Amino acid sequence: MLVATCAVLAIRCTECGKMEFHAFSRFAFPKGGTVYFKCSCGASKLTAGTKNHAVYWLQVPCMVCETKHQWEIPGKSLWSGEVTVLACQDTGLELGHIGPERRVREMVSNNERELEAIIDEFGCDGYFHNPEIMYGVLRCLHKISGQGALYCQCGNYKIEVDIFPDRLELHCGNCDSINIIYAETEEDLKVIQQVESIELTQSGFKCLDSLSSTGKLKKAPPKKKNS
Repeated sequence: MLVATCAVLAIRCTECGKMEFHAFSRFAFPKGGTVYFKCSCGASKLTAGTKNHAVYWLQVPCMVCETKHQWEIPGKSLWSGEVTVLACQDTGLELGHIGPERRVREMVSNNERELEAIIDEFGCDGYFHNPEIMYGVLRCLHKISGQGALYCQCGNYKIEVDIFPDRLELHCGNCDSINIIYAETEEDLKVIQQVESIELTQSGFKCLDSLSSTGKLKKAPPKKKNS
């Protein structure tokens, strides 16, 4: 049985939001030592270590609940050639992937391909009032969601998106809150380009368009309270 000695970490920065790929080797982990993975902006992305290469511990700052999650992963799993998914322990949102470079890059690009498929499906028949603006808004929303910054006050991070010719409707299946994002004008696109996070009001209704104030929508997701 061949054991992989090299892997790639794909993880998004909690500070700047950039997705980067970090190559590393099994031999980069000294016994009892610690390895640090940092973003190009300087922020810490993952800390890892091992005592005997049989078990590795990984610690990641979470962009969703603003705490640090820690995992203990057997060396046989980490170097098995399979992809290890690092997910938020509270919400299940995927934070990063570790494994062979080709497979990791494929998994990271899946969401992008899904977005392109949606655009192709709706855009081929003149469905949108302003296709260019809608595509830009969809990509912004995709980025916000990928950073764990699309959520409802009730605690739900699995927000449904309905696509209409002139807008997107965000819906929380837990409390039936709705947020409308208009996508017809340059101003509509500029508004969402300035937004860092979108919080649906619990059991409420909001609009995000060129006529709406975006101040309340740019705050970070709420911190989880320690029990």
